Amino acid sequence: MTLDAALPLLVAIPILAAGITAFARARRPWTVVVLLLVQTAQLVAATLLVIETADGSVHAHQVGGWIPGIAIPFAVDAFSALMLTVAGGLILVCTLFALQVDAGRHRFYAPLVMVLQAGVVGTLLTADVFNMFVFIEVMLLPTYGLLVLAARGRGTRASVVGSRLYVTFNLFVSTLFLAGVAMIYGTAGTVNLGELAGAASEDPLVAAAAGVSLFALSMKAAVVPVHGWLARAYPSTSPAITALISGLHTKVAIYAIYRLYAVIFEGDERFLWIGILLFSATMLIGVLGAVGEDRMRSILAFHMVSQIGYILLGVALFTPFGLTAGIAYLLHHMIVKASLFLSTGAIEERFGTDKLSELKGRIGKEPVLAVAFGAAAMSLAGLPPFSGFIAKFSLITSTFEAGQIAAAVVALLVSLITLQSMLKIFNGVFSPTIKGHPAPAEPSATAVLPGATPLALAAPALALAAVTLTLGLGAQGLLSLSEVAAAGLYDTSAYVEAVLP
Repeated sequence: MTLDAALPLLVAIPILAAGITAFARARRPWTVVVLLLVQTAQLVAATLLVIETADGSVHAHQVGGWIPGIAIPFAVDAFSALMLTVAGGLILVCTLFALQVDAGRHRFYAPLVMVLQAGVVGTLLTADVFNMFVFIEVMLLPTYGLLVLAARGRGTRASVVGSRLYVTFNLFVSTLFLAGVAMIYGTAGTVNLGELAGAASEDPLVAAAAGVSLFALSMKAAVVPVHGWLARAYPSTSPAITALISGLHTKVAIYAIYRLYAVIFEGDERFLWIGILLFSATMLIGVLGAVGEDRMRSILAFHMVSQIGYILLGVALFTPFGLTAGIAYLLHHMIVKASLFLSTGAIEERFGTDKLSELKGRIGKEPVLAVAFGAAAMSLAGLPPFSGFIAKFSLITSTFEAGQIAAAVVALLVSLITLQSMLKIFNGVFSPTIKGHPAPAEPSATAVLPGATPLALAAPALALAAVTLTLGLGAQGLLSLSEVAAAGLYDTSAYVEAVLP
């Protein structure tokens, strides 16, 4: 079997394994083994794809060998291979965390996560807009189930409201995205990305139709002013589920924005000012939203909105260096944000709360979590030697080079406010226990477990923190791979030729 023909297995195997494990009457050890084997295999396969595409080559396949128009076109280039690798690593690490807490102990956790994995992989591999919509739905449906599992037995009014908001909003956005796909087909007569190459820059009707799809994806990515849903929904579920979906859902939407704008619009300069304006506002409003929050996960959720503005600024610049910086920032952010949610999640699992006012003076010495959170926080703020420094430095430099001085100033200002917010959490949570400190006025209903946080609970966050440090020390490698991925977006001829029917 050739590499091209093997691409569909990355989707088929998780779905098949999910179907098998779903029949287990209770969570059995073998279901966990299957889950970890599937995720590890996907991570290895994605890493091999990075090696295969590092020279800028593109591999494509018509699934099942059906005629074009019926078969689902799959394609992998450097950009999608990098995304597959980071997403695969995050799913595996978040699963290791979830297996330590309630969310991962349910019999349906394994099948739901594997279907989610199949949806993520399918979205990153498909080369037509309709199947991109289908795989996003495949990704969303198990997420709804995971939200239910997270609330099972410990649901609160806030978690119910947050889950309902998440489901309702995503159903609406999916409908809007489908409408955009239908309009693309109605105006261009195809949904294949190869056939759509440059169509929006030549036909205003196709541009309007593709614009509807990009608008829906921007809503899914939580771009200002449609960002409030993320800041309210993400902190309402369990820490394990928040960490899992934070690294996947919005990032897949961002990937789709990069891909569609590069191929269908071919980086049309006439519309870039819209992105510069919106994404600069997203950076600023997101970080300001975090200022008044008292819950760790709420602060991180608002920062997530802010960082999405940074990532999308790369596509709004649409220069080779800007795209390189945006992709590097995207990969860095997926790792760092998951690490932050996992370290704060470990605290919440142990102490039963993530409110700064209730945690102050109660945690005492937690060196492992302090190191994990501190490293990821410094990386998020853009301090050396972590990956956040090189990603943010590259992005701000490319913004200056593109002449977008105001956006660069906003990015610098937001970076300072981000650092202040991270210090707020670090000083509030990891400061040494104060002898004689009065008990919180309203202690959490969850009892505090004796001893330090178990290493198994802290290790996932620490592992991702180590990855961001490694990427920072090996920044040349990260930028080189991102540069190849960006070149494929700036000049889409190889991708288009590979996916043409």
